[in-house]
Amino acid sequence: MDGLRIYSNKDILKLVNIRSRETKLGERVKVIATLEDLNTSEARFVLLGIPEDIGVRANYGLSGTSTAWGPALKALLNTQSNRFLDGSELVVLGHFEFTEPQNNTIEAFQKKVSEIDNQVYECVLKIIAAGKTPIIVGGGHNNAYPIIKALASVHKKAVDILNIDAHADLREPKGRHSGNSFSYALKEGYLAKYGIFGLHHNYNNEAILKQIEENEKIQVVFFDDILLSDATVTLWTPFISAFKNPGLEIDLDSIENMLSSAATPSGFSLNDIRKLILRSSKQFAYLHICEGASEMADGRTSSFTGKSIAYLITDFLKSYTL
Repeated sequence: MDGLRIYSNKDILKLVNIRSRETKLGERVKVIATLEDLNTSEARFVLLGIPEDIGVRANYGLSGTSTAWGPALKALLNTQSNRFLDGSELVVLGHFEFTEPQNNTIEAFQKKVSEIDNQVYECVLKIIAAGKTPIIVGGGHNNAYPIIKALASVHKKAVDILNIDAHADLREPKGRHSGNSFSYALKEGYLAKYGIFGLHHNYNNEAILKQIEENEKIQVVFFDDILLSDATVTLWTPFISAFKNPGLEIDLDSIENMLSSAATPSGFSLNDIRKLILRSSKQFAYLHICEGASEMADGRTSSFTGKSIAYLITDFLKSYTL
């Protein structure tokens, strides 16, 4: 059965390597019994996993993004709780489980993505309505659409979104998949401003480039221009200044040599992205990390993906207090 699996404290502690005379984040994070309990929780942030790759396959991609959540959660929970980050500010909610479509056709995958959209939307809506900041680990970039829809629904207006990504994900809004979340969000009036940081010349078709050029809601800094300037943070700071309380999307295929659905040898370093988070002047409406994998269907594996995601999550948490 499809649905959200909410974690208990016992579920969390199974993943923690407990050692004497030290405390891990997993020993400090909060859990809840129902989504309604978010309304009374003192924690500010809520962690949610969406381990699926149906949206990627619906976009003719290779499966594997379902494998990032488990290693990322384990790495995060085994991070030290100390003076820099305690852990009690975070509720570890749980993860979604989705059954496979009945057949392996693009049409079946896209129909399933629409079903996933509905469940993710309802859950994220409750998190934001409770006054919490969601931190969501995917999964494909298809999940950006229901997250954006939830944010806009709570605020009852179109919202600003920043996306660190090699791809614009502005393919035609005809059948839901990982490549058109922002097309749907624009079409349905959920996006006020859409900023893309690190877009690659080589991997966005001419129709998408024309759309970017003609739509005043879309603003872009190309990765190729960042290479010419050699000043990632310097370009990031003025770029984000025009965005009001934006959601933050991080597609892991923007990071060089990160195992992902569209891995690249040329991109940001992990430390570049960490700097953007830690030095940001903004407090973001949410964090969505997507498209990473620990194991791809073609046999490629990486033991670093989970820990990389854990670093981005802890940086995001610390950016609110540093």
